[in-house]
Amino acid sequence: MYEHAITARNALLSATYKAILKPLFFMRDPEIVHDGMSAVGEFFGRHAITRSLASAFFSYSNKRLEQNILGIKFPNPVGLSAGFDKDAKLTDILPHLGFGFAEVGSITGEPCVGNPKPRLWRLRKSKSLLVYYGLKSEGCEKVSGRLRGKKFLIPIGTSVAKTNCRETAEVSAGIADYVKAYKAFADIGSYTTINISCPNAFGGQPFTEAGRLDKLLRETDKIKTKKPVLLKISPDLAKKEIDAIINVAEKHHVHGFICTNLTKNRSNKKIFDKNVPEVGGMSGKVVEYLANDLIAHVYKKTKGKFIIIGCGGVFSAEDAYKKIKLGASLIQLITGMVFNGPQAISEINQGLVRLLEKDGFSNISEAIGADVR
Repeated sequence: MYEHAITARNALLSATYKAILKPLFFMRDPEIVHDGMSAVGEFFGRHAITRSLASAFFSYSNKRLEQNILGIKFPNPVGLSAGFDKDAKLTDILPHLGFGFAEVGSITGEPCVGNPKPRLWRLRKSKSLLVYYGLKSEGCEKVSGRLRGKKFLIPIGTSVAKTNCRETAEVSAGIADYVKAYKAFADIGSYTTINISCPNAFGGQPFTEAGRLDKLLRETDKIKTKKPVLLKISPDLAKKEIDAIINVAEKHHVHGFICTNLTKNRSNKKIFDKNVPEVGGMSGKVVEYLANDLIAHVYKKTKGKFIIIGCGGVFSAEDAYKKIKLGASLIQLITGMVFNGPQAISEINQGLVRLLEKDGFSNISEAIGADVR
């Protein structure tokens, strides 16, 4: 009865979103829509009655989806990727939208206004977003102050990055900026992601180079924290560069990888839109096959030693399940929710249960890496 009710609810919400809300949203500038919906989410999170209302519309639970990973209990494997809740203003509402976890940020050492507008575009035919925010952030001091002392209903990851400015382009200054943000969240949230792969920041991605990454991690290792640490890596790196990052990670306080960040490659075979701006990195279906390839590579290379969070092009349960069977323990999304609606989270989770049943798995953890073992 419960499953049938959730299916009917989601079908109604999906039809409403695609027929009414999505056309209205897609008529407006995407950053304006994002800011408006974030404000609505922040308001709903403040009040018990609106949180309960959100749960009634979007929640879903099933014990088959529960996992304990790195000492953290995840009620389901579908999380919100960093890049949506940049300044951690939505942590009160996100659990009621059906997410099993969420990642805020990326949060920088210093406040940053980001790159000039426009800096967000929809690639409709490609089912992707083109992002050029440039690490817009209120800075680690303000954001950590907002979160300190809060109790979270789901695991909250804190993604940190170096401030997007000329001053942090030099390696030692960049490390110092990372360390400032990392330290600010050493005891806040469930895990920390060190974002070394933002494609839209001044100076590029210097810490994807193994020697510089080693220097950075030597400094973050000095900060006492009980939190697991993950590295967010780029889909545009060569396999030898990925292998070098893995080799460095093995020597430090690193427990896993987020595969992947945005892609900048304009020769991508999944770009179907014309006149794509030259700036920015792309999410969604454009990056999906790159993310899946990287997940499988990291899982096979490390034999499951590191936790993998799969990110890129998750629009359906089948998309999520493919990443899990390639080696991802958890999944993140943003673009799939933008194109399909917020009920997509519970649709994906409910669909995952059906897929597990079909394959004879009693828990989502049994499916991890099933296609590449």
